[in-house]
Amino acid sequence: MISGVLLAAGRGARFGGDKLLASLADGRPMVLASLAALTAELEAVTVVVRPRQRQLIELLKEALGDASVGVTLCPCAAADQGMGHSIACGVQASRQAAGWIIALADMPWVRAQTVAMLRDSLRQGAALAAPCHHGRRGNPVAFSAAYRDELLTLSGDRGARDIVARDAALLQRLECDDEGVLLDVNTPAALTSRG
Repeated sequence: MISGVLLAAGRGARFGGDKLLASLADGRPMVLASLAALTAELEAVTVVVRPRQRQLIELLKEALGDASVGVTLCPCAAADQGMGHSIACGVQASRQAAGWIIALADMPWVRAQTVAMLRDSLRQGAALAAPCHHGRRGNPVAFSAAYRDELLTLSGDRGARDIVARDAALLQRLECDDEGVLLDVNTPAALTSRG
């Protein structure tokens, strides 16, 4: 089983608040749009949150309702110490998986087809895979189970970038027409820059 890890524990400092609650043009909160691409193609998804993100946690619980099979909320006490801690927390919660697709909750325009492409790449034996749009590498990034121990020991704010850089020769770069793999939301203006 390939598991999704949705990193939703950021502080949103540049946005000026919890940006994951902000609505997209279609009215959906950003975090739910980001989650939908993962749940459409994966059997299990772990959403990593800060324990004190009460409003976000309640929104997720309410939205998941009866459809929460396969979706786990994972409060990460060390999330404020950086993305590496959040990744380790999410992988720990799904440590029996055969691989992970690690996605960012502030990238709501990634398509489900892109997640499926990454999942299939891992199933076919890729060690690492990432989508590319017009030659530019984007997110999410897929990691095989060979990286389990290393992902579990991540800390700090660099996330898994050092792993991807070190093992660039193993990275399957999957070209796609999904511009969403390059688009994250850091400011309120970014929400309206794409319809």
